[in-house]
Amino acid sequence: MDLRSASQSLWGYATAAGAGISLVRLLRRHRTVTQLKRLPPYAPEVATAEVRLAVGQGRALLPLLLAGSLCLGLGGCGSAPYGPAKPHKPSSMRTTEPLWRLAPSTSPTATSTPSPSSTVIAPSHTPTPVQPAPPSSVSALWPVYHQNSGRSGASNNTPVPGSLQRSWSTELDGAVYGEPLDINGDVVVATENDSLYALNPTTGSIIWRDHVGAPVTGGLPCGDILPLGITGTPAFDPATGTIFAVAEETGPEHVLYAFDAATGTVRWSRQVDIPIPSEVASAVQQRPALAVANGYVYVAFGGLDGDCAQYRGAVAAVPTSGSGATLDYVVPTQREGAVWATGGPVVGAGGRIYISTGNGAATSGAWDYTDSVLELSPTLTLLDSFAPASWATDNAHDLDLGSVAPTLLPDGYLFIAGKGGRGYVLSQSHLGGVGGELASGPTCGGQMAFGGTSFAGDTVYLPCQNGVQAIAVGAGSFSIGWQTSSGANGPPVLGGGCVFSVDTSTGVLYALSQAAGAVVAQVAVGAVPHFTSPTVVGTQLFVGTDTGVVGIAGA
Repeated sequence: MDLRSASQSLWGYATAAGAGISLVRLLRRHRTVTQLKRLPPYAPEVATAEVRLAVGQGRALLPLLLAGSLCLGLGGCGSAPYGPAKPHKPSSMRTTEPLWRLAPSTSPTATSTPSPSSTVIAPSHTPTPVQPAPPSSVSALWPVYHQNSGRSGASNNTPVPGSLQRSWSTELDGAVYGEPLDINGDVVVATENDSLYALNPTTGSIIWRDHVGAPVTGGLPCGDILPLGITGTPAFDPATGTIFAVAEETGPEHVLYAFDAATGTVRWSRQVDIPIPSEVASAVQQRPALAVANGYVYVAFGGLDGDCAQYRGAVAAVPTSGSGATLDYVVPTQREGAVWATGGPVVGAGGRIYISTGNGAATSGAWDYTDSVLELSPTLTLLDSFAPASWATDNAHDLDLGSVAPTLLPDGYLFIAGKGGRGYVLSQSHLGGVGGELASGPTCGGQMAFGGTSFAGDTVYLPCQNGVQAIAVGAGSFSIGWQTSSGANGPPVLGGGCVFSVDTSTGVLYALSQAAGAVVAQVAVGAVPHFTSPTVVGTQLFVGTDTGVVGIAGA
């Protein structure tokens, strides 16, 4: 019996006994013991604490043991929550902060149409030499934004929730805009300080941290994120055991890093900025979640808040091996056409890639593939497209479809809605071109929607600015179901018969009845970034905040 099968069996027995030990904790116990081999000889207290955690003993003593070991072993407790910041080094010299660099603020209780070009980009960033990835034994329960490459946002191992309780809060070195991931039994998050972290899901303690670059701290033509570092949600590739993340670094430049999922060390890196004539490099932002499919990691680009300066939306595809050419698709507009929805590229049948684009330069005449849904081949050749008949007006008034990623439903339909207060049902087999939708109608009470959807069957949960809305799609049409008045308006995820969404204005996480939208439970998580989306794994939830991550129990 393999580890996962054994863990699943133990989960069944533990649940029956009321122990409430989740699968991720069982997986973590195994790997924590093996990680003790990497501890230095001068950290026996931490080793003792981790052994106790691994065998499920002495959890109440863990914070005291860790605090004592840090103060004694490191010669005093400092104020920095993540250990001394490492200088920006050439990528070949980057190191990973090890297990004993734990956050002193952490505690178990709540505290704180052209053809794509195939080019090898000549970078100013010096690429890290590719280190071949060994066969991967790393597992993941939430490996990418909204759990899978189709972005359904659904957990299949979550029971009906009771009350929600904030169990821990860990301060990191920057805001967490991307969705937390569950990889190898750890909570993996990236920060705007260009750091990637792995956290213990039970306590929030830091297992490892890799700080890869110096984020942009000024000099931008517009925008609403400073410092600007890793914004898009990273993605895990199970074939190679690699976590991919794109860091915006001083230059500015965008660098794709391939991290070993088990240790956090950088295997290789590559600059992924697409050389577009007349483009202002500082006007480009990498906000969308990354996607992994077809042997590539897909990276989408848009502009800064305010759409200032000259840029064009684009998608790059980099081989997951780190070897070979970078492919790209650039939206054929004179300006803008951002690919910026936080849900990022969505992977459909045959590995085809679906994106939405923002408003562009054209407000009359020929359509320029903005305010659209585009279908691309795995190698980023344009295959099909859709735009509303109102695309020119939408462009002129910044009411485009680019604020929400496409939703690919299991019966072959595609649903899309954006900033125009209107939804569209398309056929995945033929998107329809301009005005070729199967059906359209008002959504969000005429207001805007932002972020990634979730779906179960043919019901879509849309993150409307004025509250999450349930939309039933079928027979080439759609009908409006419930819409919450709770204030929950962030990109939703599903689990245990509930829709989980954060009110991004108040920082309150809500559990809503999936059937009727009624509030089942709620808990404050603190100030959160734009379009924050929770992660649900078993009976736990994780939410990125302006200062780090909050763990929630009771899901």
